[in-house]
Amino acid sequence: MPSKTVAVGSSVGLHARPAQLIAEAADELDAEVLIGIPGDEPVDASSSLMIMTLGAGPGDLVEVSSDDQAALEAIVALVEKDLDAS
Repeated sequence: MPSKTVAVGSSVGLHARPAQLIAEAADELDAEVLIGIPGDEPVDASSSLMIMTLGAGPGDLVEVSSDDQAALEAIVALVEKDLDAS
C-alpha cells in the first residue's frame, strides 16, 4: 500500500478537532485510508477516536497509507494543515 510520511501541522496535534476533521474527510472517500506512527500499527483514518489514540503531537511524523492516490493526497494535505487554527 503506497504511503507518505508527513509532519502533523495542527498546533494541538491530532487531538479532538483535527482528528474529527480528518476522520470525516476519510469517511467520505471511497477508499481505505490508514494513519499511524511510523513503525507502529496504523489505524483507520475514518475513526477520530482511533486517530486520537496515536497521541501524535504538533510536528510529529505520521504515515498515511492508501491504495487510492487521490485519497492519500487528500488526507496528507489535512494532516499537514493546522486544523485547529481559528
